[in-house]
Amino acid sequence: MTLTLYFHPLASYCHKVLVGLYENDIPFAPKVIDLFDPAQRAELERAWPLVKFPVLSDQARGAVVPESTVILEYLDLHHPGPTRFVPADPDGAWRCRLLDRVFDLHVADPMAKIVTDGLRPAGRNDPEGVAQARAALAATYAYLERELRDRTWAIGERFTMADCAAAPALFYANEVAPFEGTHPILGAYLQRLRDRPSFARVLDELRPYWSMFPGSRRSAP
Repeated sequence: MTLTLYFHPLASYCHKVLVGLYENDIPFAPKVIDLFDPAQRAELERAWPLVKFPVLSDQARGAVVPESTVILEYLDLHHPGPTRFVPADPDGAWRCRLLDRVFDLHVADPMAKIVTDGLRPAGRNDPEGVAQARAALAATYAYLERELRDRTWAIGERFTMADCAAAPALFYANEVAPFEGTHPILGAYLQRLRDRPSFARVLDELRPYWSMFPGSRRSAP
C-alpha cells in the first residue's frame, strides 16, 4: 500500500478526500491525527510543515500532497478510477472547479466559523463574525437552490470533485444553519449525497466521534 492519508474523522475537508478515495475504492492507510497530541502533531508537521490536514503521502512516487482539492486532482492523475473527479472536457472542468470552490469557501468555511466560535472561551466570542457567516451561508443557499435545479449532481449527471466537496460541507452546514425545510432542491441534493455509498461510508465511520461535534442537532449522523 503506497498511500497514507493524514486526517481527522470529524474534519470536513478530510471527509471530502475520503469520499474520493471510497468512490474509486483506492487502497490507503488511514492515519488519524489528534493535533492536541504532541507526538501526532509532530508527525503531521514532518509531513506538511503548515500542520493542516488532510495530507496524502504517496510513498511510491515520493510525493506529499496537501489540500483537499489538490489531493483529488492528484488522485485523478496518478490513481484514476471509474469516477473522474475533474471532467476531461474544459467546460466541465471549470464548472466543476467553480462549484468545488463554492462548497469549500462559501459553505464549509462559514460553517466552520460558526462551529469554532462556539468553542471560544466565554467573553471571547465573535457575534459579528458569526452573523456574517450566517448571512454568507444564506446567500450561498439561495444561489445553490437556483444553480442545482434540474441536476442530479453538482454540475449535471456526473459525480465529480464538486460533489466530494459538497457532501461534508452541506452535511455540517445543515447542522448549524438548517436548510432542508426551506430549500427543497438543496435538501434533496443533500439526501442524494447521504445515499451515495462513498459518503454513507464516511458518515458511518463518523458515528463514534459524533458526540465531539459541538454543533450537532441529532444523536447520530
